[in-house]
Amino acid sequence: MLISNAYAQAAGAAAADPLGGLMGMLPILLMFIVLWFVMIRPQMKKAKEQQKMVSELAKGDEVVTQGGITGRIAKVGENYLSLEVAEGKDGPVVITVQKNAVGALLPKGTLKNL
Repeated sequence: MLISNAYAQAAGAAAADPLGGLMGMLPILLMFIVLWFVMIRPQMKKAKEQQKMVSELAKGDEVVTQGGITGRIAKVGENYLSLEVAEGKDGPVVITVQKNAVGALLPKGTLKNL
């Protein structure tokens, strides 16, 4: 009574639009492009800057590790560096950390102000 009959549409309409499949993929493609410029590209740029900073570390630089430890570089090796973190009664307290654990390079003289 209240329900009308449903009839199948002719299949010829799908063959008439060859770009229909491409237009269906367009929103997904646009979302990927936005994702690339908003998330992936800045992250790659930041990683490249971090790698450059780590490769340019030298003795005497003042750094902060990703764990929050501040100190002056005493010795630089291939993968590790020695970091002077405090003055002890027998000389400076030196710890060894991985180069990749360095989070930031501080301006000279920052440790004196802390």
